[in-house]
Amino acid sequence: MFSEDKIKRLEAMDKAHIWHPFTQMKDWMESSPLIITEARDCFIKDIRGRWYLDGVSSLWVNTLGHRRKEINEAICKQLGKVAHTTLLGLANEASIELAGSLAALMDKSFAPFAGPEEKNKRLTRIFYSDNGSTAVEVGLKMAFQYWQHKGRKQKYLFVSLENGYHGDTLGAVSVGGVGIFHEAFKPLLFGTLKAPSPYCYRCGFGLEYPGCGMACTGPLEEFFRTRGDEIAALVLEPMVQAAGGMIFSPPGYLKKVRELCNKYGVLLIADEVATGFGRTGRMFACEHEGVIPDILCLSKGITGGYMPLAVTITNDEVYGAFLGEYEELKTFFHGHSYTGNPLACSAALAVLEIFGKEKIIESLAPKSGLMGERLEQISAYAGVGHAKSLGLMGRIELVADKSSRTPHPWAEKMGWKVALRALEKGLFIRPLGNVLVLMPPLSISTANLERMLDIVHGSICSVFDS
Repeated sequence: MFSEDKIKRLEAMDKAHIWHPFTQMKDWMESSPLIITEARDCFIKDIRGRWYLDGVSSLWVNTLGHRRKEINEAICKQLGKVAHTTLLGLANEASIELAGSLAALMDKSFAPFAGPEEKNKRLTRIFYSDNGSTAVEVGLKMAFQYWQHKGRKQKYLFVSLENGYHGDTLGAVSVGGVGIFHEAFKPLLFGTLKAPSPYCYRCGFGLEYPGCGMACTGPLEEFFRTRGDEIAALVLEPMVQAAGGMIFSPPGYLKKVRELCNKYGVLLIADEVATGFGRTGRMFACEHEGVIPDILCLSKGITGGYMPLAVTITNDEVYGAFLGEYEELKTFFHGHSYTGNPLACSAALAVLEIFGKEKIIESLAPKSGLMGERLEQISAYAGVGHAKSLGLMGRIELVADKSSRTPHPWAEKMGWKVALRALEKGLFIRPLGNVLVLMPPLSISTANLERMLDIVHGSICSVFDS
């Protein structure tokens, strides 16, 4: 246990020096920070010794629980060899082994959807970086330069979706569509085309209806039809727009998008930073509709929440456009100091081994079903406008008026009120405005999942009935 003097000293130092991300620091300075000192399984422990269920997997990265013995050992073993060497002019064992494992995983996940004529579309080429934003930056630059090498220099535009979130570096922000995050930086960004978000709850129809996956691609197809010769790629989060409010695409939407990209010669960049590695109940969200992207961006769960690592994976068609003589300058001029870091790659290899050995994906169905059933029950509550899940990604949208779907004003901080009530009951969650985000580790037990959902339901009732 920490003494009160030590606790107060750490709190003071935090407020004196740390600028927290996505945090209004005026509010933070007026509160007592929750300082985490330990974690185990799906729980985190604060400096005063109280344990909390980690209801958002430490910002969606922790897939297999905290302090997994196998991942700890993999990192320690690698530390006994080398912590880091560059991939600029060198190779290292861990990054090579991981690239091979990822390529095999791509075949296992996507081969069932590939026809014989698509052998050059297999996702075999792995480019390493550090986080989700950089994975997307790599994908954008890769797509742009691909068309330059193909002699199609007019293809420089990117299409993305409203409510999309792809990270916080400037390229990723340029294709982002969350106004409260991105509007302030608009003068710094390159121009993109924004298609409507497939936000069924807040579209004109209000709920999913037969064929709505096709209907909401209309504006997107209009972009492709009128400006396809200028468009390099479409970038989207398949099945779930995460940071934009946990917005679930209607059935058929993603498949239709792939068909349109094929029809008009546009590359498809799938940002699976949040949805990858089992979050949606499949290893990758694209699998739900049998879609193979041209470029796949992964991070977060790839190391189980242990180390920063990201990969951008593409096919031989894209990769081949960068091959040439040295003096042709077809090289992909992009890289990072910690690209292919052996410690991170070793953690990722351990994660993939656990996924296979413990059949993590196969074990998700009962828990996914439970979460869906409980959210359906919660959706009946008067203060809840919409509650839904896919796999172990869940959303609960709080509304001021259920019939009109009127949102609560920002000043009411309704999502935070529920989150703080949940914290009092032993659950940490972090809302997106009026949307409660539920994304526990995939390894969470059924009993702890039930506990999480009980706390959420009770916290909503407590806030709205008070």
